[in-house]
Order: sequence, then structure tokens, then C-alpha cells
Amino acid sequence: MKRFSITPFAVILPLVFIVLILLGLTMRANQGELIQVDPQLFYAIMTLHGLGMAGTAAVGGLTALAYLLLRYVNLNTKLVYFLLFSYLITVVGLISATLLGHFGPGWYVLYPLPFKPMGVWPNWSIGLAIVSLIVLGVAILLIQLEFFRACVARYGLKNSLGWQFFTGSGEYVPPLVIITVDAVVLPGVITTLVGAALLMLYFVKWLNPSTELDPLLIKNMIFIWGHTLVNITMYMGVAVVYELFPEFSGRPWKSNKFVALAWNATFFIVLLAVFHHLYMDFVQPLPLHITGQTFSYLAAVPSTVVTVTGFISQVYKSGMRWSFVPLSFFLGILGWLIGGYAAVIDSTIVVNNQFHNTLWVPAHFHTYFLIGFYLILWGFLFYAMGSKRESLAKLGLASYVLGGVGFLSMFYVGGAFGVPRRYAEYSMIPVESLSHLAQILPKIAVVFIPYVLVGFLLIFISILGGSGREVQRV
Repeated sequence: MKRFSITPFAVILPLVFIVLILLGLTMRANQGELIQVDPQLFYAIMTLHGLGMAGTAAVGGLTALAYLLLRYVNLNTKLVYFLLFSYLITVVGLISATLLGHFGPGWYVLYPLPFKPMGVWPNWSIGLAIVSLIVLGVAILLIQLEFFRACVARYGLKNSLGWQFFTGSGEYVPPLVIITVDAVVLPGVITTLVGAALLMLYFVKWLNPSTELDPLLIKNMIFIWGHTLVNITMYMGVAVVYELFPEFSGRPWKSNKFVALAWNATFFIVLLAVFHHLYMDFVQPLPLHITGQTFSYLAAVPSTVVTVTGFISQVYKSGMRWSFVPLSFFLGILGWLIGGYAAVIDSTIVVNNQFHNTLWVPAHFHTYFLIGFYLILWGFLFYAMGSKRESLAKLGLASYVLGGVGFLSMFYVGGAFGVPRRYAEYSMIPVESLSHLAQILPKIAVVFIPYVLVGFLLIFISILGGSGREVQRV
């Protein structure tokens, strides 16, 4: 087995995360009129913050899976390092395009926003942003294909997907992490290819401005790619918990037919739930809206049920010691559930009509990232680095979660009262009571962000207290 060092990942990913948190603080402080940021710069910051957080989470999840898969399969570790290298190129490119070039169409980069405001941001910033995303997209696609290749090479296609439970063949049952990874990677490959096609269309448009693209087609492609990427990133975190939590509970978390069925169902559901983003596009066929509603509800069932029931069986009367790693995993799964169900509420058509462009949307995706996936990632890095700084890490975790809950609560309150999202400042809202509330909530939210920052810095220091744990081949 090839040696694999987690250390560069454990240093670079958290450092970028700190910068992105500071950008989030800047935006909320501006919305609360605590500072003044030029609107053009605000939207550039919003673009960098959104793309950066989604990309950092995806790279972190893929890194964690690579480390764990090396226990069972032969991976080309050069591709994992290539992923990190590509990530760094993308970070530098996006920082240059946004903070220097003021490229600010939002992290969705919805067409025609990246190209329309000629003169608002220079043409070079458009091309740099597109190329940067292409670089990271290629790296993500390659590592996803490598995961699938390695799993199939070791266990075979049918076994690695858990199909032997339904054929009665009695063949070797792989570890649960293998079944989960394959169910996550396959839709990831499909939608990453859609993203690649989208970015190439953007690249052609950048080279030849007279090229006309269909805005509805492009929007559909963006959400098929982006929505699926953030969802499978959270599933990557669940796979990490499946693999590592038993080391602390002392109980095996085995593959079975219910888990295999759930994750095979998730493979299809995650591809079809995306249409809940498109309710407002009335020109689209009605069956797509029905599909979005139906599969958004179904998305909350298979993976959630098997994960929650499995987690309960791991914890109940286990007598386990709640050290930093299992505690961060537990809280991360809880954040995933809370954020996920808030998303299901929003995916209900009658609710979405009211919540679609309000702060409820950043409320739910910040929940399952900030106090969901990222908590699992920090727990993984603490484990993989072999750190022993438990007290410091737990103190940081308490501060991080306290700050995160307080910060996120202001999003939920704003969403419930109809405060719009994507506004640089709220003073011009014609409804005085709503304008006042919209400015008060960020002021309260900003109070909690230092708790997140201090908590994370303590966690980061504790992670760096280890020198890297050698991967143990099973």
C-alpha cells in the first residue's frame, strides 16, 4: 500500500475555512450596517464565500474517503495529491477573480449574470473564474472515477454496490463504507460531467461573446451539478461516520440488505430531488415540479432512516467514552438532520412559494454544512492526525457549536419573517418593519461569529497537535 500523508490537507483546508468564515462575518456585518462594504465588493465576497465553502467541503470529503478507502482498496494516491494541488489553484484563481476583479454573479453563477454586466467586472475575471472551476472539476471527476475503479477492482461491481443481498448469491459482503461510497460517487460522476459541460459552454461564451445560451437549460444544468455536489458531500461525511464511529463505540456497523437498499435508492433520489430548485420556472413541464416535490420528500427517508437507526444501535448502552471525535460525529449528524429537514420544509411547493428567496435557504444549507458536515470533517482530521489534545478540542467544540447555533438562528428567524436573501444591505426595503428586522438580525448574528472563530481556532490547534496517523490496511 502506498503511503499517504494527511498533514497537508489538515493544514490547508482549515486555513481556507478561516478565511471564508471571515468573509461571512464581513457580509453579515455589512447587512447589519456595522461596517460599509461597496455593493460590488459585497457580491464578489458572496461569490467567493459560497464557491469556496462548497469546494472546500467537497475536497475535504473526498480526502477523508481516500484516507479510509486506503484501508481496503488500492488507490492511486497521486490523484489525491493532485486534487489538493488543483484545489489550491482554484482557490488562488477565485480569490483573484473576485477580490481583485470583483467578479460577483453569486456562487450559483446563473446565466447570464457572469457575462451581462460588462464593465462591472473585467473580462479577465470571468475567464479566470471559469478556468479555476474547470481545474477543480476535472480533479473531482478523476478522484471520483478512481474511487469507483478501486472499489470495483477489489470487490466487483455487484458486491461493491451491495446487490448480493438481493440476488442471494452469498458472495463476500464489503464494508459499509464501500457500499456508501459507490452509491455517492456514481451520481457524483454523472453530475460532475454535467458541470463540466456547463463550464465548457461558459468558456466558449467567454471566448466568443456572441454565442447565445439557453438560460433555462443552463440553470437546470447548474442545479443538477451544484445541488448534487453539496448533497453527496454530506453523504461523504456520513460514510466517514460509518467507518470510524465503531472504533469508539466498540460495536461493528455492518452492511446489510436494508442499508444497501437505502443507499442504492439514494443514488437515484439525489439525482431527481434537484428539481425543487426549479419551482419558480413556470415554463418547465409540470411533471418536473411533481418530480421535485416527490423526490425531495423521499430524499429524507432512506439514508436518514438507516443512519439514525444505526447510530442509535451504536450508542445505546455502549458505555462509550465521548471523546472529541465521536462527539463531533454525533453533533455533525444532528446538524445534517436539522438542516436536511429544514430543506425538506422548503422543498414543499406551498412553503417554497413563501421561502424561496428568503434567509430560510441559507439557514438550512449553512446548518448542514457549518454544524453538520464540517464538524464531521474536523473530527476526521483530529482522528487522522492522531491528536491527543482532547480538552482543547472539546473546549473549541463547545464554543464552535454555541456560536454556530446562535448565528444560524438569525437566518431561520429572518426566513420565517420573509427577510430576502442576497441583499447587500436592507435599508431600502419599502416595508419599514421588515427593513428594521432585516438590519437587527445580522447585528445579533455577528455577536456569535467570534465564538465560531475562536472555537474553530482551538480545534485547529488541537488537530495540529498530532503528526499524522498511518493508514492501517484491513
